Amino acid sequence: MNKYLLVINAGSSSIKFAIYQKAILSELRVDAIGQIDGIGSHSRFMVRDAQGNILSDCLLSTEEAHSHAGAILIIRSWLLEYLRGGTLVAVGHRVVHGGQHYFTPILIDEKVLIDLENLIPLAPLHQPHNLAAIRALQEIMPTLPQVACFDTAFHRTQPDIAQLFALPRGITDAGVRRYGFHGLSYEYIVSILPDLDASLVKARIIVAHLGNGASLCAIQNGRSVATTMGFSPLDGLVMGSRCGSLDPGVLLYLMKHYNMDAHALEQLLYYQSGLLGVSGISSDMHTLLDSDESQAKEAIDLFVYRVGREIGSLVAALGGLDALIFTGGIGENSAEIRAKICQWTEWLGLELDVSANETGATCISMSSSKLSAWVVNTDENRMIAEHTLQQISDG
Repeated sequence: MNKYLLVINAGSSSIKFAIYQKAILSELRVDAIGQIDGIGSHSRFMVRDAQGNILSDCLLSTEEAHSHAGAILIIRSWLLEYLRGGTLVAVGHRVVHGGQHYFTPILIDEKVLIDLENLIPLAPLHQPHNLAAIRALQEIMPTLPQVACFDTAFHRTQPDIAQLFALPRGITDAGVRRYGFHGLSYEYIVSILPDLDASLVKARIIVAHLGNGASLCAIQNGRSVATTMGFSPLDGLVMGSRCGSLDPGVLLYLMKHYNMDAHALEQLLYYQSGLLGVSGISSDMHTLLDSDESQAKEAIDLFVYRVGREIGSLVAALGGLDALIFTGGIGENSAEIRAKICQWTEWLGLELDVSANETGATCISMSSSKLSAWVVNTDENRMIAEHTLQQISDG
């Protein structure tokens, strides 16, 4: 009988999922990838197999996918049909925040779940949805092992000094510190470094996870040294609709002179800023690159400038740089953005192989370059699946 793992990544209005088959020698093979978009409104359910063929594609009524619990029921119903007698042995979840105490994947029990619910104030726009999917599965499949894998965990290896804000100690001790995110993506990149080049395993690396959410991570000996995101996923780089680093004095100004409360600031900083706010056109990089509008060019230039400047900051944290790795939706797919960013690293001795970059090669630096540059497709789902398999095997 075939055994399967389910990976769940629950967002505010969507649930993405992947199904892995546990083959011989505990090898994991992806079988299908799907998602439900528009939970609570105009919902759509789509699943593709590993080759990209559509297995299911349908619109859902508001009653069917009125909540994350309803969406989980739909996924479960489809799974029972799809597995055809196979066994679902565990579910792995992407959980955005693990706080100060959860820095390795963990089997979820009631205590763990309560602890994670207590972290909701640290990630109010992400954590509740992650946990809603866990609760929903608990109700309909109470004996099924569930594993939490944390986006913050990879960065817990950073020096204490890199995790501190210059705030009173009581506030720091209450959990207001730099956590960093996109950790599952960075962990996956580290896991495949030996396949790229054995010399990268102990090298000083900056990974640029560039997408609608974007961050950089400085890595040495496979461990996070520093990262651009801090207390929240708002910090650091310019993103699709998020502002990135912002002088806190701006918030005080907006509160005093625009009468903005916490909700208004949240909407502004998460959903109305970034590429969308600067361009006034779109949060999508591809759309902006195709635009002739001056505001689109300015948004792109600001995105690239901030990446280039933060690379300099992380080079200082590393004491040098041996390799730059691009990943994420923009990093993997936009040769133009990669080329623009690489211009900002010429001072480090990076020589871009223009042809390799434009044709989608894995290594995009010249052989004479002082540091190497790479393009790597990240796979957070596989990282979660591997952690989940390890947890149930250990158990």
